Amino acid sequence: MRKLLLSTTALAAAATLSANTAIADVSISGYYEWKYTSTSSDITANDGTTMTNDSEIAIKFSNKTDSGLTIGMVTEVESDDTDSAINESSLSISGGFGKLVLGGNDGVGDNYGVASTDLPAEEIYATGVDTLTILNADIAGLEGDASKVAYHLPAMGGLTAGISYRDSGAAGSADSTQFGAKYGMTAGGASITIGGASGTTENSTQDIDSQVIGVKVGSGNITAAVSQATYEASNTDEESTGASVQFKVSDAMTFTVHTVDTDDSTSNEEYTNTGAEVAYTIASGLTAYLNVEDYDYKVGTGAGAGTTADSGSVSKLTIKATF
Repeated sequence: MRKLLLSTTALAAAATLSANTAIADVSISGYYEWKYTSTSSDITANDGTTMTNDSEIAIKFSNKTDSGLTIGMVTEVESDDTDSAINESSLSISGGFGKLVLGGNDGVGDNYGVASTDLPAEEIYATGVDTLTILNADIAGLEGDASKVAYHLPAMGGLTAGISYRDSGAAGSADSTQFGAKYGMTAGGASITIGGASGTTENSTQDIDSQVIGVKVGSGNITAAVSQATYEASNTDEESTGASVQFKVSDAMTFTVHTVDTDDSTSNEEYTNTGAEVAYTIASGLTAYLNVEDYDYKVGTGAGAGTTADSGSVSKLTIKATF
């Protein structure tokens, strides 16, 4: 009788726990990149070869509530030797109202801005010593992965949009806001995406502003993208334009060429880069990337102390495994 009572009590407790505890879907993914880079530079300290690696583990939880909300949690952890920092960690709540993201994650500029660098996967954009901020015709990160609140509107046809805000603290001297919108459509058998984003970080001397607008067009095996980005801050007024074209050679291989030009009208600095990338899928989850780029950086008359002109070429082999 006592055993029956204990068993009945245990079953009742388990049933109560199941009724009041959400059971989430859990997924774990990750990637590991090994890179070999060869640099030919006018700066002796940068001239030579290097081996580096980069890896990350992402843990994702998702739960659907009885009211129809989807609650998610994402934690991304760096997994390199001696580096185990949390890269991003955020909570999301989504439903018919759209999606709310709370915590450490990118601003919405990364979700909606279209840049020419969206096509190559392992571009380098190498330089020696410079003070330019946007080298790749894309919006500057501004507040990075700092804790923030972001809201994404529900899709309206081909239009999506969002806003993010970061509170820098009690002093409120470096709050950041980003807006972004993207529109996708098809015309004449081609897919067309137009996207733009703008961000501002408050600053005691001059607010920091960055914007990007771009267009991506895909037809058959060819995809092309062009973009223009700006960055303004104290004693800085940069403009960057870029273009890229990607050709799908086969199901396993793509070939991408890209070019960018960035200049600062305040300091008269200028940076140009032209490169190519071959991506080859060796097996499912295993890809090799070969990148070659030529670059040239001109100091300009108003560049800061310690700034050094540089030009050269860089080649990089990347082996990436995804899990």
